[in-house]
Amino acid sequence: MLENSKAFSGFSVNDLSQAKEFYGKVLGLKVSYDDDMPNLLNLYVNEGNTPVLIYPKPNHVPATFTILNFQVKNVEKTVDQLTQRGVKFIVYNNEYLKTNEKGILTGNDGPAIAWFNDPAGNILSVIEQNS
Repeated sequence: MLENSKAFSGFSVNDLSQAKEFYGKVLGLKVSYDDDMPNLLNLYVNEGNTPVLIYPKPNHVPATFTILNFQVKNVEKTVDQLTQRGVKFIVYNNEYLKTNEKGILTGNDGPAIAWFNDPAGNILSVIEQNS
């Protein structure tokens, strides 16, 4: 039924201009206002792919789960670079999830991963890609 449909993902924020600044300038991604609906942002994670839609929501509540995962070659290097740009990584220290002081989870039989928030409080991650 939907096998030939184009699909896209989207998430809400409470301030489009803050989102455009963060995703475009801090993370270095291509972000543009939608041509057909200028009240929305298109976030291009990979050139040529369908953009992720960012939409304003006055009663926005941040997602309690990771909404975007960015695969990177080296999590520690990426965390250091993003930290220099003002990104604050989440340090977890509970019985189920313990990161180091930089916010990087390693040694869990999986790839290294670190989580951070966008200005709207949504959770994002950088995750080390397998070679």
